[in-house]
Amino acid sequence: MTHLIEDIKHGRIALPDIQRPFVWSSAKVRDLFDSMYRGYPVGTLMLWETGADVGMHQVGGGEQTKVAQRLIVDGQQRLTSLFAVLTGRSVVTKSFLQKRIRIGFRPSDETFEVTDAAIERDPEYIADITVLWAKRFKSTVRDFMARQGNSYGDVEQDELEERIDRVRDLRDFRFQVIELGSGADEEEVAEIFVRTNSKVVSLNQADFILTLMSVHWEEGRRQIESFCRNAVDPSAKGPSPKNPFLNPTPDQMLRAGVGLAFRRGRLQHVYSILRGKDLDTGDVSEERRTAQFKKLRTAQDEVVDLTNWHEFLKCLSQAGFRQSRMITSESAVIYTYALWLIGKRDFGVNRRLLRATISRWFFMAHTSGRYTSSPETQIESDLSRLSALSLGDATGFCETLDGIVRSTFTGDYWEISLPNRLDTSSARSPVLFAYWAALNVVDAEVLFARLKVRELLDPVSGAPRGIERHHLFPKAHLASRGITSNPKVNAIANMAFVDWAENDEIRAKSPLEYWPVMTAGMPSQAVKRQAEWHALPVGWEQLEYDVFLDRRRSLMAQVIRQGFETLWGAGAEPRSSSLTEIVNLGESQVVEFKATARVNLHTGQVDRKIEHVVVKTVCGFLNGEGGTLFIGIADNGGAVGLDKDLATLRGRGGRDGYELFLRQCLDNGLSSPTAAVVGIAFEEMEGREICVVKVAASGKPVFAKSPGDAIAAEFWVRVGNATKQLHGDDMLTYQAERWS
Repeated sequence: MTHLIEDIKHGRIALPDIQRPFVWSSAKVRDLFDSMYRGYPVGTLMLWETGADVGMHQVGGGEQTKVAQRLIVDGQQRLTSLFAVLTGRSVVTKSFLQKRIRIGFRPSDETFEVTDAAIERDPEYIADITVLWAKRFKSTVRDFMARQGNSYGDVEQDELEERIDRVRDLRDFRFQVIELGSGADEEEVAEIFVRTNSKVVSLNQADFILTLMSVHWEEGRRQIESFCRNAVDPSAKGPSPKNPFLNPTPDQMLRAGVGLAFRRGRLQHVYSILRGKDLDTGDVSEERRTAQFKKLRTAQDEVVDLTNWHEFLKCLSQAGFRQSRMITSESAVIYTYALWLIGKRDFGVNRRLLRATISRWFFMAHTSGRYTSSPETQIESDLSRLSALSLGDATGFCETLDGIVRSTFTGDYWEISLPNRLDTSSARSPVLFAYWAALNVVDAEVLFARLKVRELLDPVSGAPRGIERHHLFPKAHLASRGITSNPKVNAIANMAFVDWAENDEIRAKSPLEYWPVMTAGMPSQAVKRQAEWHALPVGWEQLEYDVFLDRRRSLMAQVIRQGFETLWGAGAEPRSSSLTEIVNLGESQVVEFKATARVNLHTGQVDRKIEHVVVKTVCGFLNGEGGTLFIGIADNGGAVGLDKDLATLRGRGGRDGYELFLRQCLDNGLSSPTAAVVGIAFEEMEGREICVVKVAASGKPVFAKSPGDAIAAEFWVRVGNATKQLHGDDMLTYQAERWS
């Protein structure tokens, strides 16, 4: 252990965790020393050669910032614990506070404990074993023995001293170490880590990159960690990253920097790039590594710039979001920030236009869950759409993002998919917060009050007593009608921001009883205005509960649409994208191209597997945010038409016959009828006929039949621009999060 500690002290081994929030509790550190003292196994350490030459300096560093020759892949927490205790160095807590790890030792029964006030006063303890490795070791032992007085005889005192020496001798504890050469890539290292780690903890790409920064650019890592620390540190003075939306992490800020520097969403290859590896030849070059780190350094300066950060967060406020309670996807915040930075730096979009464009983008991305499933894949796809634009093309940048927004928020989305998504009782549903955001955008009032919803949701002032979300059909009233199921009672469509009267009797009555009482003193125009904002159907208090829920969900979707369309600005007419515009944007989370629906282009024959591809694509859209399947368009976006499919229908050809074939294919292949959620239309593109299958999001899970099976058991979802089948726990988790 002494050699490891010395190598860490002199920078030959990189131990980044000494500067990072320390994950282990002091009790785990105590247990580590106890295990070592008793000779128990404490696991294997894994070191990885960095490939750095002796004497190489860090990016942007001076003579004292040499690059470590090895970094610790497995064992960072153990070595951080040992280094901190043996040297007396402080560690950084999760709250970014400096903390000494103090472990006490009682020689009489060979007990290690976390030092507290009682142990500090107990003469039988060496209250801080760090002193055993300091120069005053002998005087410490003498002082300890003096405190024991006449409690022990000579033999017993010798035994106590031997036990203290045994603790001191832990500096010579021998670890089993696996050393990996610099030629190993990150995937091999991650696999070795999992196979040798008893807790099967996985390493992610962000871990690799942050560790690599510790080796080659420690200043850069400290920069983003300082940014994140100041966002949560209550003692931080002056301008800071503090905000009402999220507490950023180094991992998140790294992703924003990588997006800006390399236009990459997937971190898989970024690690290799930063190592200076040529992705084609595999060669590692110091010059290439230095150049790539400089790109990241320039980008990171933009990422942690407080003016940029707070200007971006104004986009979220403009979109109607007010606090962290309304954020269900922090990935949406971070990836949208990367796009904001790209728009500002690379495309020169002026601040006002950029704020408007990004506010619409965030509203869409957060509401539709764009960065919820496989977020790296999705942002990689979004960034690739910008690659064809020339630097400085501000108009092209904004039109590209707005085009994706329009292709996601279609008429079917507003009228079918969104009401279906609102059919939930989840208090953390992104569509619920889209409704709240819309109320903020249209400056709505709380029901039965003049207070604005935006004031209610203000993260500083909060809600006055008695004004919060309440049941429009009260629980007691529904129970008297035999409705007691929590998901139904607590449905989103039964909740509203309400200023109830102090009289508890009123709030427990049926809507038919309390509505006239609560509105009696209100002007008729105010009642009408609030009914529109709060999506209350005409005569809602007289409706059966199920009818009320169904109608209110549709009206809530209209309020969300109204709020979003306000973001286009005065005089800007929101419009739908044309077929050509959608196709030019390529495949996405809500767009898929298929050349045929039944003919195998390789064999020229009807192929049931091709039909199944259509079924599973529609299934994926139904279980996602909805979407549009274009049949007759090749993967490259070129129109090929429907001629080959139509020729196989014989006497049932033409549009009517083709629609009938598709309907039968979908109804036979899916677990639910599709008439209400799938629309089929035909358009022309490049002189060829195209079938447009518009799919709305389903209000319940939908399954597909595998060819030849009688039971629909395949569960497909949309992930980025691909359709993916989920199994087991992944499927159950997805369903619970989406439809609970």
